[in-house]
Amino acid sequence: MAYTEQELSVMDSIIARYPRSRSAIMPLLHYVQSLAGFVTNEGIEEIALKLGIATAEVSAVATFYTQYKRKPMGEYHVGVCTNTLCAVMGGDEILAGLKDHLGLENDGVTADGKVSLEHLECNAACDYAPVVMANWEFYDNQTVQSAKDLVDSMRAGKPIPPTRGPDVLPTWKENSAVLAGLNDGHANEGVQAGAASLLGLKLSKKGSKK
Repeated sequence: MAYTEQELSVMDSIIARYPRSRSAIMPLLHYVQSLAGFVTNEGIEEIALKLGIATAEVSAVATFYTQYKRKPMGEYHVGVCTNTLCAVMGGDEILAGLKDHLGLENDGVTADGKVSLEHLECNAACDYAPVVMANWEFYDNQTVQSAKDLVDSMRAGKPIPPTRGPDVLPTWKENSAVLAGLNDGHANEGVQAGAASLLGLKLSKKGSKK
C-alpha cells in the first residue's frame, strides 16, 4: 500500500517524540498495523526508510513481539490466558470452548472477518482470573459461556463493553493506533483499577498507619 502524505506526516510526528529515531520502531509498527490491520512488508520498508536502518532490523522487532501480526486479524482479536492461575480457574476450558464455538485454531480468523483467536501466556491480570482480552482490553472473571457470549456480541456488531477501560470496545485497528501513541479520547473512561488490584495498596496503607 502507498501511504498518504497525512499518514507519512503522522509517522514523522511519532519519530519526533524520541531523542534517537530508532526508538520509534515499536510505535511505528503499531501505527502501520492500525492502517492495514497487520504489519505489511510495505510498512516495514517505510519504517526502515524513515529511520535510516535496514529492513531486517525492523522485521526482527515485528516478528519478536506477538502484538504485531503479519497477517490480517479479526476486527476483534480475542486472547485467552492459559497461564498457571488462569488455567486453574478455567482458562483452558475457555480456550477449548471458543475454538469449538468459532471453529478456529490459534491465530485463526472467522470467515466474516469479525473475530480472531489467540492463546496467550499471561494477561498480567491474575487477580481477575480467568481473563480474556479483546484488542488488549480486559474481560475479567470469565466463564466458557460468558466468553462465547462475548464473541457472539462481536460478530453481531454490538460488542460487550470491557470490564475495565473504555466504555465501548475499540476495534483492532483503533487500538493499534492507541498503542502507537495516538489519543482516542477514551483514556479516562470506565473502571481503571478494580478492587482486587487495589487491595494490596489498601492493606499496605493500613499497615503503615500502625
